[in-house]
Amino acid sequence: MLPGFDGLRFSHWQVTRRDDGVVVLTLDRQDAPVNALSQDVLIELDDIVERLAIDPPRAVVVRSGKPAGFIAGADLKEFQEFDRRGTVEDAIRRGQTVFQKLAELPCPTVAAVHGHCLGGGAELALACDYRVASSHPSTRIGLPETRLGIFPGWGGTARLPRLVGAPAAMDLMLTGRTVSAQAARSMGLVDKVAEPALLEDTAASLALQGTTRPLRQRLLGWLTNTWPARQLLAPQMAKQVARKARKEHYPAPYTLISTWQRSGGAGIQGRLAAERRGVVKLAGSATARNLIRIFFLSERLKGLGGREHGIAHVHVVGAGVMGGDIAAWAAYKGFTVTLQDREQRFIDGALARAQELFRKKVKDEARRAEVAARLQGDLAGDGVAKADLVIEAIIENPEAKRELYQALEPRMKPDALLVTNTSSIPLDELRGHIARPARFAGLHYFNPVAQMPLVEIVRHAGLDEATVRRLAAFCKALDKFPVPVAGTPGFLVNRVLFPYMLEAAHAYAEGIPGAVIDKAAVNFGMPMGPIELIDTVGLDVAQGVGAELSPFLGLQLPAALSAVEPGKRGKKDGQGLYKWEKTEKGSKPVKPPVPQGYQAPSDLEDRLILPLLNEAVACLHDGVVDDADLLDAGVIFGTGFAPFRGGPIQYIRSAGADALLEKLKALQARHGDRFAPRPGWDNPLLRQPPE
Repeated sequence: MLPGFDGLRFSHWQVTRRDDGVVVLTLDRQDAPVNALSQDVLIELDDIVERLAIDPPRAVVVRSGKPAGFIAGADLKEFQEFDRRGTVEDAIRRGQTVFQKLAELPCPTVAAVHGHCLGGGAELALACDYRVASSHPSTRIGLPETRLGIFPGWGGTARLPRLVGAPAAMDLMLTGRTVSAQAARSMGLVDKVAEPALLEDTAASLALQGTTRPLRQRLLGWLTNTWPARQLLAPQMAKQVARKARKEHYPAPYTLISTWQRSGGAGIQGRLAAERRGVVKLAGSATARNLIRIFFLSERLKGLGGREHGIAHVHVVGAGVMGGDIAAWAAYKGFTVTLQDREQRFIDGALARAQELFRKKVKDEARRAEVAARLQGDLAGDGVAKADLVIEAIIENPEAKRELYQALEPRMKPDALLVTNTSSIPLDELRGHIARPARFAGLHYFNPVAQMPLVEIVRHAGLDEATVRRLAAFCKALDKFPVPVAGTPGFLVNRVLFPYMLEAAHAYAEGIPGAVIDKAAVNFGMPMGPIELIDTVGLDVAQGVGAELSPFLGLQLPAALSAVEPGKRGKKDGQGLYKWEKTEKGSKPVKPPVPQGYQAPSDLEDRLILPLLNEAVACLHDGVVDDADLLDAGVIFGTGFAPFRGGPIQYIRSAGADALLEKLKALQARHGDRFAPRPGWDNPLLRQPPE
């Protein structure tokens, strides 16, 4: 028994002594599948560290008792509760205090990291003298707090810049990206990389023997945190952040930079105090509350699908941009895929695009060859009989799709699933001659497939819920978020997005410059302006969706979307509403300069955003999704709708439903009945306080 621990039992920590005298602290959070740092966990750690300080062992190793990973970060549900109570500062101070006590132990300390080591977990590791990381591919280390509208608050900003140098440290914290064990070793974030089976022994050995960090790393850690370096680097960092995020929308990165710039030269207590002030201020912002809510929405979407999908072989019919990219992504994620089209040249083009994806995503050439081998062209369609899932991704023509199903279904295995990637056609128009409607659904991906995280699972009355669960699990295996939606025209995302794009086209037809329209949307927080979006999607695709949705929604198509000239379909042709020029990173639009002195109409932002909100209200009213949270999640992950605003319904609650309704009525009086309020504005859910 360790001195000072006689008769003590902890709920979350195990304290053991090895034969070599090293004490091992194992975190195995009670009644939880993964480790997260709750206040109970920190209080127990505080007690343990204080006892170790009284009678120090030879060394201390901190490890996880969970097979999946080290520590996923702070307990965010608890964090939300502290925000509601106004006690965030107390929680931040406790974490900082406990980790500082760990850092001050009069014996060597080592974090033994296997699997995910994120946020507060990485900050605990930083408080140790050394870090050893498992070589397993699942090991990823990062500080993703800026993605939640805050920044590291348990010593991350105080310690990481001194350890790896300010440029590398700030890049990690500003982007929220994670790094592998080897990458962490290269930058000096970890001291050694070990095989998983040898992790604890390697950590104990390092604790007993110690190590000296390379002189270059030590110099970098000192030099880049001097006052002149901070004054030189901080403006450059802010400039880089500004290319991706506006300060008024996402204040956390800017607050992080200024906190480091002002306090980076202070002692540890000064740096911790500055860090605490910055995080507490951000935690109470609408941006942080909305981004944390979105995190939980993403976790809910992941939870819709279990692990069992029973799909090993995927057959895709249609090797166009969508079909080819769907096939390539499935192969990249481990599925055997066969790709069919009516001519070999279409398949060849898709396979060539797939190779580009594999080159970007898979750096190991040997593994890249394995990934590429999983994707095979299949002109004859022999893969249909072997497939567990058949995905139709041909032209948006109901008759052509129905004919294809009649040819496919008799050749499919009895338990195989058949899905369509239609972007807008109601499934009731497609399932008339389907022999097994219980296993037929929509699986609507978004373009570009490799980047867009959402997939809509489109339902109909004859669909078996077991099929929905299998498809949700398949989406999870693809690292996509599934959202079940009703099979009405446009489903959720395109139905909500269409009035927004339509109004942009109307404004463009009135002579408002495209760049002005795009700027108004980006100022609101959209990732891309609607005119650029129409070109990116393709005017032909927008026209097809419009033909399906405009009668359903009672909206008139403007000239730009009612007649598309050949060779002028947008980005893919190099010419659309904008001209597109090729660059090293792809293509970018050439937006004509706005006439000098031009003043945008004062109601332009409302004209663009309110139709989207109006249709979101109608979708909630019509039951297109099961609840408001799923609607917000679907629109955010499917359109990029301003995440810091929390989604359309959350934004309506924040801005005030009655105030927005009055704006709609004013636009209706000024611009016509396309702004008439849709059914559902009387829903009490819209008048609840924002979550």
